[in-house]
Amino acid sequence: MDRPVRKVFTSRRGGVSAVPYDSFNLGDHVGDDPQAVVANRARLAEVLGLQRLVWMEQMHTNTVTVVDGSTDNPVAATDAIVTTERGLGLCVLVADCTPVLLSDHDAGVVAAVHAGRLGARNGIVARTVDTMVGLGANPEKIHALLGPAASGERYELPEAMARDVDNHLPGSYCTTLKGTPGVDIRAGLAYQLYTKGVSNIDIDRRCTIEDPEFFSHRREGVTGRQAGVIWLTEQ
Repeated sequence: MDRPVRKVFTSRRGGVSAVPYDSFNLGDHVGDDPQAVVANRARLAEVLGLQRLVWMEQMHTNTVTVVDGSTDNPVAATDAIVTTERGLGLCVLVADCTPVLLSDHDAGVVAAVHAGRLGARNGIVARTVDTMVGLGANPEKIHALLGPAASGERYELPEAMARDVDNHLPGSYCTTLKGTPGVDIRAGLAYQLYTKGVSNIDIDRRCTIEDPEFFSHRREGVTGRQAGVIWLTEQ
C-alpha cells in the first residue's frame, strides 16, 4: 500500500538554472531566468508525479492559509499553507530558513511552513498546528519533519537579537562554533511543537550554510531556493 503522505526536500542539483542559481533553483523571486524556474518547477512536478503544486508569496509573516488548489497563482502574503485536498503538493521555498512539513494522515490534513527567524519567533508553526487542529487533526497524531536549514553552530546573530528570538521561541538560543551568539531555530521549533502536543518529530540536521549541496543566502548572498514539498497521496 502506498504511503498516505509524502514529504520531500530538494537540493540544488538536477535543474537547468545557470550560475549563481545552479542548478535546480525553484524560487521565482531571486533574479533567475523565469523560463529556467518554470522548467525546474515542471521537472519537480514530473518527478513527484503531481499535477498540482501550490507555492507561497513568503513574507516572513505568521499568516497561515488553508488552500484547495483552486488557483495557479502563489498564495499571497503567507508563510504556511494547509490543505485536506489529496494530490495537492504544498511547497515551501528556503535557503537557510527552516522548512517544516506537518501531517496527520488519519485526519487527512497536511501543511508546509516557512519558518524563518521572524516567522518562527512570531509563532508561525504553532499557528499552523492550531489551524490543522481546526480541520480535524490531533496533535498526538501529527508528524513534523524539519528540513535542512541554517544550524545553530553557524547561525550568528547579535546578542540582543538572539535573546529576543529565544524569549519568543524558547530553546533557540545557542553559541556558534566561533563562540558567538546564535540561534538554533530547529531546536526552538522542536520544543514549541512539544508544547503543542506534537511529539512525533524528525529533524534533518544538515546545515545549509555548511553544505554546498544546498542554496544558502548567508553563504552566497545571491542564490537560488530549494523546496520542501508535502502532499496527501490519492486513495
